[in-house]
Amino acid sequence: MSKTAPGAATPSAMAAPSLIAVIFINMLGFGIIVPLLPFYAKSFDAPAWQIALIFSAYSAGAFFGEPFWGRLSDRYGRKPILISTILGNCLCYLALAFAPNVWVALAVRFLGGLASGNGSVIQGYIADVTPPEKRTRRMSHMGAAWNIGLIVGPSVGGIFAHPEAGPLGFRLPLLIASGLAAASALSILVFIRESRAREEVFEHQPSRWSAIGEAVRHPVVGRLMLLTFMVGFAFTGVESIFGLWTQARFDWGPREIGVCFAFVGICAATTQMFITGRLSERYGEGPMLAVGMVVTLLSALAHPFAPNGAVVIALMCAMAIGQSVAFPNVAAIISRSADPSRTGQILGLNNAMGALARVIGPLCAGLAFAGISINGPFFLAAFILAPAIWLALSASRRAPPLAPAAPEAQGEDVMKTEAERP
Repeated sequence: MSKTAPGAATPSAMAAPSLIAVIFINMLGFGIIVPLLPFYAKSFDAPAWQIALIFSAYSAGAFFGEPFWGRLSDRYGRKPILISTILGNCLCYLALAFAPNVWVALAVRFLGGLASGNGSVIQGYIADVTPPEKRTRRMSHMGAAWNIGLIVGPSVGGIFAHPEAGPLGFRLPLLIASGLAAASALSILVFIRESRAREEVFEHQPSRWSAIGEAVRHPVVGRLMLLTFMVGFAFTGVESIFGLWTQARFDWGPREIGVCFAFVGICAATTQMFITGRLSERYGEGPMLAVGMVVTLLSALAHPFAPNGAVVIALMCAMAIGQSVAFPNVAAIISRSADPSRTGQILGLNNAMGALARVIGPLCAGLAFAGISINGPFFLAAFILAPAIWLALSASRRAPPLAPAAPEAQGEDVMKTEAERP
């Protein structure tokens, strides 16, 4: 486990839960905006390809932001980077509210994705203040906060948006999102303590490009980075064409798709909040990572044979549960396997692979949908997921073993820094 550097404030037992609550507030603002983006772009008379660019620009920004902010947080501490990036988000929402045209909106979305690439900083903070045996549970709680924010946010955005008014009709939801981001930054400033001191030996660490090479060659980190890309490629590809596929198969419209994704979000959040951590602590992170991959693979393969909409909803929920069981284990294993002085950077590189998958996956799924068959994206996803199961097992066998929990910590949901433990 990463040690708290000398001079760092000792995080309290409520450090990670408080940060997770702040994440929910921030993701609530994000959830307000995402479903409105196609209509927001259309208000500028944007063609379909420009609407797609507005979506992909955010992931492209996150691809560059994740390792950059993770590296800076290793050097200067998690708290100042979190405050800076969330304030950047606040300003980007504000800029979107007053964007004069679609090209300005596109640039703002890229900058917003760059600022939002702070997942590695949050994961690094949780790794700093959580014993290794509890990290998967905390990482899954973080994922639940994201999902709940994405469930609640769209309903708020739908209430306050008025597409008939053109770009002005989206100003109020954007201002609400900006205000929530500002509240998140203020909450971190007031309630969250720094988890590590400034790293004094940073200048002796390898360069950014050397660090990337080391991560790729690492027997655990390299495999998990590839797994993150492959699973993200498969899942986001399926997600991106899901509306078109259900329309072609079952004549679904926005209402049915919205209901399906509401169930998906609830299942994902429930699994991450109450199930993932317990399963990983009982059966091990590696086995549960592989089980999550198997569930996701089988769900993707079954979609083309679904006889009706109810089965489709069940399969999408199963796919979300598989992802929710698997992915918190990835961050937990990486945090134990990486150099403690570079945890944020390595987690950032892993998250960047996920962001890259969110750019490439939908493009390939769209090509498979149009050029092969409407079921092509699901078979492509299954083809990509199969080797990810082997990667999960291979990486987990090479990961450092978990040390036994201290007697006073067993059975309790407590967090202490390693410096505090006997």
